[in-house]
Amino acid sequence: MSGHSKWAGIKHKKAIVDAKRGKVFTKISKEISVAARIGGGAIEMNPRLRLAVEKAKEANMPSDNVKRAIQKGTGELPGSTYEESIYEGYGPGGVALLLEILTDNKNRTVGEIRHILSKHNGNLGEAGCVAWMFDKKGYILVNKKATDEDTLMSLALDAGAEDFKNEPDEENYEIITAPEDFNKVKEFLEQNNIPLNLAEITMIPQNYVKLESKDAEKMLKLMYALEEHDDVQNVYANFDIPDEVMAKTE
Repeated sequence: MSGHSKWAGIKHKKAIVDAKRGKVFTKISKEISVAARIGGGAIEMNPRLRLAVEKAKEANMPSDNVKRAIQKGTGELPGSTYEESIYEGYGPGGVALLLEILTDNKNRTVGEIRHILSKHNGNLGEAGCVAWMFDKKGYILVNKKATDEDTLMSLALDAGAEDFKNEPDEENYEIITAPEDFNKVKEFLEQNNIPLNLAEITMIPQNYVKLESKDAEKMLKLMYALEEHDDVQNVYANFDIPDEVMAKTE
């Protein structure tokens, strides 16, 4: 899973930079509002909301912003109503793309996403064309300097993780969970003083498309362009890109 692991790390670093200029707040606010609308405003009773609020804390989003986003979701404050959509398509080299969208104007968003894709050698596909290639999982990365492999593997599996990998990249161990076990595993590791580099619910590809230098660079430019769009909450792709090309983007 080197492709997934490496991109997850780069995306996490980018989110920290975006948080400093407030760009990420818009996306987190949308997610908080939708989570509160669907599952209620009680954080402890709503796993999706709890995860969104944790992201807000990581991004140093002001607590007043979080409170207002929850209140907009529950209807206590007026606000836009965001609809969830999944867009599917292809990038350079036939890479599968899965986009999670939150928008208050589907017609505008689909036109803008189609434009971004066509500009970067990609295209939108029919519903269902690539979704079957991805599995929803809990995904945790732990820096290899934080603990030894045997200790971490034992803790992760005891907590209910599905899989543990040493190989995804040189820096991190990788832990995979079922979505419903994600919080339990995450909290168990934290209680055992294991610092987490990354912890999220994500879509993991079943297989990967290896890209060479030219297509790899095009693919990364497309990923950044999609991530920049305010209505795109998450972008998942099944690319495997050489480390030296990935390194240029960090």
